[in-house]
Amino acid sequence: MPVQHPRDPFEGQLSHALRQTGGTFDTDQHALVAAGAVRGRRLLYRRRAAVVGGAAGVALAGVGGVLLVPWGGQAGEQSSVGGGPSATSGSPTVPFTGQEMIDTLTRLLPKGAIEHPAAHGTETGQAYASAVFDDGKGKAAVSVSLDRVEPGGEQARQWGTCPDKTLVPYDGCERSKLSDGSVLVILKGYEYPDRRVDTKLWSAQLVTPTGQHVSVSEWNAAAEKDAPVSRPEPPLNTAQLKKVAVAAEWRRAVDTIPAVPRTPTAGVDEQGALRGARVRAVLTTLLPEGVTVVSKGGDGDYAYVVVDDGKGRSLVQINVQKGMSDVAGELSGAGAETLDDGTLVAARKGPGDKGVAGAVMWTVDSLREDGFRVVVSAFNAGTQHEAPTRETPALTMKQLRGIALSSDWLVLS
Repeated sequence: MPVQHPRDPFEGQLSHALRQTGGTFDTDQHALVAAGAVRGRRLLYRRRAAVVGGAAGVALAGVGGVLLVPWGGQAGEQSSVGGGPSATSGSPTVPFTGQEMIDTLTRLLPKGAIEHPAAHGTETGQAYASAVFDDGKGKAAVSVSLDRVEPGGEQARQWGTCPDKTLVPYDGCERSKLSDGSVLVILKGYEYPDRRVDTKLWSAQLVTPTGQHVSVSEWNAAAEKDAPVSRPEPPLNTAQLKKVAVAAEWRRAVDTIPAVPRTPTAGVDEQGALRGARVRAVLTTLLPEGVTVVSKGGDGDYAYVVVDDGKGRSLVQINVQKGMSDVAGELSGAGAETLDDGTLVAARKGPGDKGVAGAVMWTVDSLREDGFRVVVSAFNAGTQHEAPTRETPALTMKQLRGIALSSDWLVLS
């Protein structure tokens, strides 16, 4: 079944998340700051893997037969995906078919059985292939997706960077530059950041100097979500994952995807980085005495600092955004206080990430009459996804309120 692959998987995501959660402050306040994490490192690798992995999770229900694939041998004759010429016949003017996508993935995998293949060709710019692979040690979902990114642009930079470990939990990340200038990032992480299920997600992201993007993902379960862990680790080791990602066939396939219109992105990227630095600088100056900043990050409207007051690390995150007047009604309805100048303020103490026992999140959300919104949260750990390092956050609710309502933010409004 078709799977939609957004051309830009993160652009505008923070704004959307803030608006969506504005009216659910009491029930889903955590999503406000989670949106900041999306903005901070985008969680981009998971977003794309999840979209593509959906083919392995959704399309498995009734698709395809079983293939036995020898090392380097041909396969695909029994695949249920639509037919087409061999993968090696691709050209910049002839799109790769779904069958070619499956055949190519099949040839690149180690010896094993392939079940439930599903794919979409490059004719619409949404190319992917997915299957359940079994090397005799347990079934595992595998997938590959192809697209174009702006060379040197924001997406290219993000795909070619190991994520911020404060925001994204993972066991290891390797970044390497190939002889042709391409960047390869191999990330060994988890499907669920809070580790409520030990489903591992390993991925390889290849970005070439011309904007070709190849994303390969594998799990230690037969589906991305809602499937039991079937093996200790995903089937492909680092070398095998790299082999699949750097295969020349994928680059030829990407060349058949309609080109992305070139737009000047360098200035936008620089503005986002500059604004993020300014947000972080203001936040740092507003911190109370007695806390030491041990790490920091973020960009755009989002920033974070990890502080330590001698009693353990505490993550402090902030979103600063214009044009949010449309959530005033919902925020006010959530029991917010209205100040003399018309500013709405809502405060809440609640749990942190689901699945993290003892996690605490304290938040103050402010919205000025002109739509300028500042949302600041503090946790009782150095990240959202790790076990608590202390009983309560390092900042009090009064201190968080002072940060949210500070006039220092007006320079960014």
